[in-house]
Amino acid sequence: MITLILFVLILGIIVLVHEFGHFIFAKMFGVYVYEFSIGMGPKIWGKKSKKDETEYCIRAIPIGGFVQLAGEEVDDDKSVPKEKKMYNKPVWQRFLIMFFGAGNNFILAFLVLLLCGIFFGSPIMDPVVNKLTEGYPMELAGLEEGDKFLKINGSSISTVDDVKLYLAVETDGEPVTFKVKKANGEVKDYTVTPIKEEVDGVTSYKFGIEFTRQNEKGILAPIKYAFTKIGALFKQMFITLKLLFTGGVGVDSLSGPVGIYSIVGQTRSAGVESILQLLALLCINVGFINLLPFPAFDGGRILFLVIEKIKGSPVNPKIENIFHSIGFILLLLLLLFITFNDIVRLVIK
Repeated sequence: MITLILFVLILGIIVLVHEFGHFIFAKMFGVYVYEFSIGMGPKIWGKKSKKDETEYCIRAIPIGGFVQLAGEEVDDDKSVPKEKKMYNKPVWQRFLIMFFGAGNNFILAFLVLLLCGIFFGSPIMDPVVNKLTEGYPMELAGLEEGDKFLKINGSSISTVDDVKLYLAVETDGEPVTFKVKKANGEVKDYTVTPIKEEVDGVTSYKFGIEFTRQNEKGILAPIKYAFTKIGALFKQMFITLKLLFTGGVGVDSLSGPVGIYSIVGQTRSAGVESILQLLALLCINVGFINLLPFPAFDGGRILFLVIEKIKGSPVNPKIENIFHSIGFILLLLLLLFITFNDIVRLVIK
């Protein structure tokens, strides 16, 4: 029950902040807002203020949410003044309305990480080796504590998160090349082949390296940590997206609501900081994905704004709506596929 409450709370916060970004900029620019809704499906609560045309709703399925704006889709609503319809607003205003759903997610992620740094300490993010397991490939290859990673398989490394990510995605039992900077300033290359281990039927490849947490002191440390961590999370998203398109990562490795629920359950036992870190990670994920130039995403709508700006006139609204409708159907099918895989993984466990 606690896991379910946390799951709903985390998703609810992310969606609320995202939709509030669209909402507040729409209000700021005078766009008529029909509804601000948290959740999907049947409405279980709604309130409309006499001073405000917007109906504020909570819907039955606690996943997702939306803001319904006048003139966002093709409509013939004569009750709304023409100047309050979104399609009649300047491109730059429509861009900000679309962007600040994701923008709000990024701001929330930064604030959450800043609070983590203030209350739980600000981990040093430098990709420096601080613990090696004796007898394992890294130690046997000659790496030493204090070595700083510069590149892994030719890819530049700037944080410890980069090292963990590349070791996870580049490792299939094949040799991995490392460029490191020694404590004395010397730059050396190493080629390390991980050893295969099997525990409870699960196969993994081990290099024998650990990164123990070391907190940085100072009043500016939490700010530095939040910015560095945000950058690392964005880099992870770009790399993951690249791997999805190049086949390095399969679609079946993605997680949907069921998978996130499982992750929340695992994270809950690790404490408040881990839950907050998960919230920040999901905020970046939601924001990043929404800005992709894909139909039905905010990024898809921004793409049409860019096209409009380039050609000097709006794209035919009917064509744009067809484009987004097809994209929405494809997204639903993808979500069903991902959810099915999540359920299969849970059953197998």
